[in-house]
Amino acid sequence: MRILTYVATQQDEGRAVRSVVPRRFQLGEHAFRRLKVQQAILLDGQAVRADHIVHAGQTLQIRLANGAETAAFAASAPMIRYMDEDMLIVCKDAPLATLPGAHTGSDTLRERLALALGEGPQTFCYHPVNRLDKGTSGLLCVARHAHAQRLLAAQLHTGSFVREYLAVTEGIPQAPSGTIDAPIARVGAGARRAVREDGQRAVTHYRVERTSGGRALLRLRLETGRTHQIRVHLCSIGCPIVGDYLYGESCPALGGRFALHSAFLACTQPLTGASIALEEPLPQALAALLKP
Repeated sequence: MRILTYVATQQDEGRAVRSVVPRRFQLGEHAFRRLKVQQAILLDGQAVRADHIVHAGQTLQIRLANGAETAAFAASAPMIRYMDEDMLIVCKDAPLATLPGAHTGSDTLRERLALALGEGPQTFCYHPVNRLDKGTSGLLCVARHAHAQRLLAAQLHTGSFVREYLAVTEGIPQAPSGTIDAPIARVGAGARRAVREDGQRAVTHYRVERTSGGRALLRLRLETGRTHQIRVHLCSIGCPIVGDYLYGESCPALGGRFALHSAFLACTQPLTGASIALEEPLPQALAALLKP
């Protein structure tokens, strides 16, 4: 249980809980309603209604479900790279789905994290902030309660939430670095996307790190976050990701994944304001693709 505390000031004098709590705790309407139903809003230690009047000097608290106290489990969960009461950053394996779906079965990142942290998959507080395709490995941020997810999601596509990827491509870009600014749209009813004038704006910055045997290792930074953005953009410049069965060709040696890896993630802790930055090296299986 994550408990957040605020001491009312003179500016809050005479206002109702429904006015003070969402503003002071930066809660969305849905989160505030959920706390009301759960009787998780306390004034001086007592659960209160939304119309209760607040006075200066009183202590307001909200109780956010974030699962069990799992710090002791983190040491035995090698996929976890950072964890606190509000969020965690994990290194996702590949191929592994971030969320359950029609074709993913029960082995997803959610189930593996729940098992690692000693919690039941159905009750585990799991709120992915950024998403990684099943075939992509690397760093992914997960909020431990809905309030943290809302605050972290607001950082996405800003300078406060930075993501960099490493990709091994078939083919080498003409320029050693550059920006792909090309709109992306869905193709038909399936998962496939393509660069199209009627699509949503999508911007990817890249830099060639090294080349070998007609392949390139690229470092990429996302400015926007469209579905399959890196995969579509690299395909559009004639450099599909090795093993990308949707936009290029599969690579049996990679065992169902493709050569895209979330290598760097930086964000701001949503409640303390602390800066968090983590780096994850390229997996050996992907590095091997660049050997002469």
